Amino acid sequence: MKFRFGLEHEIALINSDGAFADFTNTAFSELEAVVETLPVYPSDYPQLRIGDAGIKHKRWYIEGFERYDLEGKVLDCPPKGIEIRTTICDDINTAVAELTQSYQLLKAELRKKGFRPTAVSFNPYQTEYIPDPPLNMFEQKMRGESPEAGTAHIHMLTQGPDISLSAEGLSTEDAIDAAKKLTYYSPYLVPFSFNSPFYNGKVWNGLSVRTYVRTGRRPAAMVFMDDLAHMIDSAPSLTQKARVPAENGRIEFKAFDSSPDFGLYASLGLLLKGLILEDTLYGRAVVPDGNLHQRSAATGFDDPAIRAMSTELVDAAQAALDDFREAERLEPLRQMLETRRTPAHALIDLYRQTGNIEQALVEQARLQ
Repeated sequence: MKFRFGLEHEIALINSDGAFADFTNTAFSELEAVVETLPVYPSDYPQLRIGDAGIKHKRWYIEGFERYDLEGKVLDCPPKGIEIRTTICDDINTAVAELTQSYQLLKAELRKKGFRPTAVSFNPYQTEYIPDPPLNMFEQKMRGESPEAGTAHIHMLTQGPDISLSAEGLSTEDAIDAAKKLTYYSPYLVPFSFNSPFYNGKVWNGLSVRTYVRTGRRPAAMVFMDDLAHMIDSAPSLTQKARVPAENGRIEFKAFDSSPDFGLYASLGLLLKGLILEDTLYGRAVVPDGNLHQRSAATGFDDPAIRAMSTELVDAAQAALDDFREAERLEPLRQMLETRRTPAHALIDLYRQTGNIEQALVEQARLQ
């Protein structure tokens, strides 16, 4: 079965003053000035969705909280950072290479404006996002149209990748079943990516604030489809209507933390592929287990039950990958299991060396 991959990677920023850049100190126009300098690739369309607000018109765009007037016109978009997305690629290595190229282009333009890109998956300082001014009647109606729209204030504090997979010959039923499987096993998958150990300006007593706060209220996996007869009504959503034809049949895993090492995305993407292919695991869930995600976020692989199931998942995925080169890409994940260390451990180490969150983030990005 031939799989295709796509990546979306949300980038946190350090501003020219050396502070973490977010909606409290950075305007949409500052980041738009960066995005405006980056190229448009006409061949990307129509596979890349632009969206109603028109903000997502390149491979790079500003992630934020769109604000509207009473007639539905976009007024502003307080930012949380910049996202890079790839086109749909024939293999995960091509997707990682495209992401890397786009990242380097963005990095050069950010430097000209005094910003530095980094990777951390929960805002180290802000503990909530409250829209100011309060939502008007149009916005309240819009935010009530889906579970994800209603929890968009959570995403203003988080950074994470979407790893998408699609396969020729995979039926709608099979794609939904795969998303249910990934949702069920998500608490044992996410520790491989943990990278958000800061909360309210301090080191948190755990490894992924993002997972602790987000997953359960927002999706772990999602399927996009044209076949509305198979849509499942759930909160958070497991299924969504495809917004452009290229989305039909796409499975997205949304629960990983962001990584400064894009090679990790290759390992994680192949882990997901292997789990979709294998036929020995029977766990299924429509919505993520919030309590189990919180337990995983706090303990990671130090929890024997988490570590045991994570090991079983790597074993099953590796056995299902018929290309030995793909199977080998799971070895870094096995090493994490053996050492019980995640990217968050390395980030905490850097913080203890520097005594400063921003310096630790900059150093983490520099080491990759």
